[in-house]
Amino acid sequence: MGDTEIKDGLFYSAEHEWVRVEGDIAVIGITDHAQDALHEITFVEISEVGTVLKANGECGLVESMKASSDIFTPIAGEIIEVNTDLEDAPETVNEDCYGKGWMFKIKPSNLKADLAALMDGNAYKAFIESE
Repeated sequence: MGDTEIKDGLFYSAEHEWVRVEGDIAVIGITDHAQDALHEITFVEISEVGTVLKANGECGLVESMKASSDIFTPIAGEIIEVNTDLEDAPETVNEDCYGKGWMFKIKPSNLKADLAALMDGNAYKAFIESE
């Protein structure tokens, strides 16, 4: 457990998603802890571009040899891009969950309030250690 990678500058949800703010866009994926728990990811499905989501709304699915897990968006907004590379290479999430394994980008509708409800890296570390 101690070797879970947690990146500074990201925001984390209790459902093990991360958010990186890039200007007025938010990039979202699942954390190293989540991909490690799932093991070999075999399938990723995300709601389509144009879908408007509420904070903590279900917006996709990740499947692995071990389990199937819903993906939730930590912040509200409209999906503006989906990482289609994951359709052919879902294992990218295992290999680089904070980089090439990002899942979708959203144009936030209530960014400040939604981010305030999330954890920073230190809080997320404490959260997963207490699970």
